Amino acid sequence: MRPGAGIVIGACILAASAADISRTRLLTVSVITLPPDFQSNTRTVKKKQALYRKIVENLTADPGLRPEDIFINLVEVLPENWSFGQGIAQYVAEKS
Repeated sequence: MRPGAGIVIGACILAASAADISRTRLLTVSVITLPPDFQSNTRTVKKKQALYRKIVENLTADPGLRPEDIFINLVEVLPENWSFGQGIAQYVAEKS
């Protein structure tokens, strides 16, 4: 990326434009990490798209962000990739 072509947020540099969307310095990044859902282990694309639309709807209404400045990254993490401490993957640990 050439100097001045990105937007710096913390330690991240995001492209000033991507997927035909131009961003401003008001770019807001939301990373949503979801614990495993043992019923289906994932959400449908339809549910994810509805979530994205609702987040954008809410953030454009208040505090008035532009839809183009709302970047959402949804991360679904497998049960074995969670440890709440003690070196144990509690979601998949054998019960004694």
